[in-house]
Amino acid sequence: MNRTPRLIGYALMAAAAALAVAQRRGAIDSVGPFPVAAIALLVGMIGVMLVFTDLMVRGLYAQVGTAKRDEGDED
Repeated sequence: MNRTPRLIGYALMAAAAALAVAQRRGAIDSVGPFPVAAIALLVGMIGVMLVFTDLMVRGLYAQVGTAKRDEGDED
């Protein structure tokens, strides 16, 4: 299990922050037919979803591993 999804999520969140800063400074108004705020929110939400999902799956695997180890000690 690697950390690639979590790192991609962090990169997407950083891209969303960069888009928000660019919009705030007036450097960009829209991305195609969509406003920058909508794109930043969408990209940021996908990034957060990837990070939290990766962390939850890692926690679940850790709990399963601990339960298996404890079950093996009882025998």
